[in-house]
Amino acid sequence: MPPDLENLEKETGRMKINEISDLAKVAGNTETAAEATPFPRGAFAGSQRVSLFTLGCKVNQVETEALREEFIHHGYQIADSWDAADIYVINTCAVTSTAEKKSRAIIRRARRTNPHSLVVVTGCYAQLAKSELAQLPDVDLLVSNQDKEFLVECINRYLRQEEEISCDSSRLRPARYTHHHPRTRGFIKIQDGCENYCSYCIVPRLRGPVRSKLPEHVLEEIQSMIAADYREIVLNGIHLGHYGKDMEGWDLTRLLKLILDRVPGEYRIRLGSLEPTEIGEELIELVINEPRLCKHLHIPLQSGSDRILQSMNRHYTAGQYLELVTDLYLREPKMGLTSDVMVGFPGEGEREFRETYQLIHDSPLNDLHVFRFSIRPGTRAALMENQVSETVKKERSQELIELGRRRRASFLQSLIGAELRVLTEETAPEGMRGLSENYAEVLVEGAQDANRFYHVRIYGVREESLLAVRAEA
Repeated sequence: MPPDLENLEKETGRMKINEISDLAKVAGNTETAAEATPFPRGAFAGSQRVSLFTLGCKVNQVETEALREEFIHHGYQIADSWDAADIYVINTCAVTSTAEKKSRAIIRRARRTNPHSLVVVTGCYAQLAKSELAQLPDVDLLVSNQDKEFLVECINRYLRQEEEISCDSSRLRPARYTHHHPRTRGFIKIQDGCENYCSYCIVPRLRGPVRSKLPEHVLEEIQSMIAADYREIVLNGIHLGHYGKDMEGWDLTRLLKLILDRVPGEYRIRLGSLEPTEIGEELIELVINEPRLCKHLHIPLQSGSDRILQSMNRHYTAGQYLELVTDLYLREPKMGLTSDVMVGFPGEGEREFRETYQLIHDSPLNDLHVFRFSIRPGTRAALMENQVSETVKKERSQELIELGRRRRASFLQSLIGAELRVLTEETAPEGMRGLSENYAEVLVEGAQDANRFYHVRIYGVREESLLAVRAEA
């Protein structure tokens, strides 16, 4: 039985969110923003058309989906196109300088598209550069990451010129899911914040400490998504493996067991990214043996050099990582094992890069996301010596991308003859296209229904997709 969930709710603190909280007020921009655009401050909040734009990570995308539902609940209309909006909400990213540049471009585009609109900026770039953004005439409101869940209420108060309201931001707010959006997978954010402080990463500064969603609220969201006809639920977080760190007696494995025990129905759960140090025996056993958990783990590597890992402030060695993914493969050869890897971290010479390449080559990893190191002001890595040139970063990135493609092709070939469970997503010439539990795209011949599970047998590979026929039940 779970601990007293009511007591957990009582443990949450209270904070004041002012009229516009950490919005344009932080730089004294409240009045200038109001004067910069004729958007009516006294307008009825729910009568406006809203367009939402998201940059960056999956968590940002999940948050935008939750905001979309919240806007609908408050009577707003979701604009059919970018040009038709009265209010633009831009959920920004600051993980790289390129993401910042894209965020600024979208802000300018929103203002150009409708000069009389309300432009609302939130997300990590809004958190990082709030003083700078608050001075821009293109920005009306800035909403902090901590207040993002209350963004609709912030807009309502801004439009209605209302005063203070007390909001609780020490726990993640439950999201409402009443509409099935055009995808078979539903995403739920169960955790926010990070306390790892990798030397290259600015996220802890922008997202704050770990905050977990109450278990009962997670259950409610999953049940509402299943009722809305979602068949795959993806659990996400900024640091997913730290779920429950702020709640006594809870962790991710216990939450998964609670979900599987309490939520009936035909569905499956896919986990977001997990650090290698957070994948213990109990979780491994659950993923391997529970048919409702996808046989897919995304485990960031970042580097195969112990010296670079230490400099990154990663809390494992290359040998420990290789041992973990090899053990997972030996216990479940069909498991999808995907990873992130970074090239060009300060001090990464040819030897360190070759160590990374060799580890990936020797491992059972079957898909890679390759990133080039980007200097983030305010991080320790930004001040390190021996910065790597952009030319070398590009060369190393391409080499690992090619290695990742070969690893992927080999994995897909190894699945010929295997039987998999596929959730169909869209029509294809031969039948339906879908996703397997181990994160492979599959073309199911003869299938006719979307958003349905099919038991299939793999008989071939075409480009980056598996070819399958329906297997006997």
